[in-house]
Amino acid sequence: MDRLNRRGFLKTASAATAGTLVGGGARMHLLAQEQGEPAKPVAANDHIQIALIGAGGQGQGDTKVAVQVPGVKMVAAADCYDGRLTHCRELWGDDVFTTRDYNEILARKDIDAVIIGTPDHWHKQASIDAMKAGKDVYCEKPMIHLYSDGPEIIRTARQTNRIIQIGSQRVSSIVYAKAKELLASGAIGQLNMVMAWWDRNSSLGAWNYTVPPDASTETCDWPRFLGTAPKISFNAEHFFQWRKWKAYGSGVAGDLFVHLFSGTHFVTNANGPVRAMATGGLRFWRDGRDVPDVLIGMFDYPQGFNLSLRVNFVDGGSESEGLIFTGSEGTMEIGGDAVSVNRSPRETEPGFTINSFAKATAEQVVKEYREKYPIPHPTGPPPLGYEKYVAPPGDDDSYNHFTNFFEAVRTRRPVIEDAVFGFRAAGAALLSNLSYERGAVVRWDPEEMKIV
Repeated sequence: MDRLNRRGFLKTASAATAGTLVGGGARMHLLAQEQGEPAKPVAANDHIQIALIGAGGQGQGDTKVAVQVPGVKMVAAADCYDGRLTHCRELWGDDVFTTRDYNEILARKDIDAVIIGTPDHWHKQASIDAMKAGKDVYCEKPMIHLYSDGPEIIRTARQTNRIIQIGSQRVSSIVYAKAKELLASGAIGQLNMVMAWWDRNSSLGAWNYTVPPDASTETCDWPRFLGTAPKISFNAEHFFQWRKWKAYGSGVAGDLFVHLFSGTHFVTNANGPVRAMATGGLRFWRDGRDVPDVLIGMFDYPQGFNLSLRVNFVDGGSESEGLIFTGSEGTMEIGGDAVSVNRSPRETEPGFTINSFAKATAEQVVKEYREKYPIPHPTGPPPLGYEKYVAPPGDDDSYNHFTNFFEAVRTRRPVIEDAVFGFRAAGAALLSNLSYERGAVVRWDPEEMKIV
């Protein structure tokens, strides 16, 4: 199955094939994949050479997707662990340049763009250094580790006129695009609540990544890894399982909540909450980490809806992710490769209670009521409306996201998830950590992007 190109994605995000009746008035639709114009060969001067900064699991995974985009070639990698640099050459060829120092990559004139897959505490500096060196940037989420990171990244992107795309791929999903259209069309009426969750109930899901047997100060550049983090003696768990410590990562809020915020903001056209409260705790993975494994957050949006988020690493069940948008006329749910709408309009009549009245009085109440409120459907109420829209086989959010990024690199047109969007999503997510640590409600200005 050919992948969706960006042009096809934009053309078809709102389209669906003829509905197939599922029963009881329910319909299922396959979101259409138009072929559009045949893909043109990539001209020589449109080829893009990329480098990877931070070649861990996410960085290598991103790069594997990126090089599937026509005209993109991987030429260099930087990482603080020698074994990952060896693996990059195994994956993409012995001619791939590798180094521990990403500045050697940024100094090369043959590199057009970089993918930044470092721990969170390096996102700001690596992004700024790359943009100042004339490179376009694809930076993994969360964009920030500290709130002060956001304005610096945004300012540098504007000053250097570089492209920066933040890696929350849901904003490039055909399913989320359909959800955005459905909500805007009034499919569920006035939005009043969003519930979202992402549970990772496994050891690997709880960031217990494998520590290689050769991990040492010989194979790992520990001082470079630490960067601005507190200076401590070499610790292989901190190096390879860095998400478990807030010195390098942002906990479940930065890892998972930020995706849910990105999706919510994209679908609702919201810039962020104005108030946040979070609670949770370290309930199961008491292995020295200093971030919770259960977190619940609640957020107030100026548009008049509330958002509740949940992450659970504890109960041992299957991993799951989902969002439910509740409106005055029904609900809309995003899960997996589909979005569904269940329309359940609110009653327009006030109703009556007559069980305790005398018979004559009850009959009088009913007569007067029906004169004022005639029966709208004498033959019975219409069936509730249920529709489901499913992504086409082969659709890939990550590929769509990279396609959008590389198109922006070539055309200099804006990306779908720039630094402002990335800061608003990450800034909202990290409110959870702030509220959890303070044990108090925190306030945020989503327009000015700052703590109130």
